[in-house]
Amino acid sequence: MHALKLTQIGNSVGVILPKEMLARLKLEKGDTVYVTEAPDGVRLTPHDPVFEAQMKAAREVMKTRRAVLHELAK
Repeated sequence: MHALKLTQIGNSVGVILPKEMLARLKLEKGDTVYVTEAPDGVRLTPHDPVFEAQMKAAREVMKTRRAVLHELAK
């Protein structure tokens, strides 16, 4: 567990992530992180949960309609 302090950044307040946490999340300066609500608080992730849901739906369509997509690709 990491305890992070909030710091003033211009007119906003931000959190500075330690290098170890950035490496673990595979993040670099300028990357986007997403904060989602979780049952026990919040979740910080480099993956867009909306995009992940869309990709899950797309994979399901590709799986069930494989023959149709194969024909359209010709």
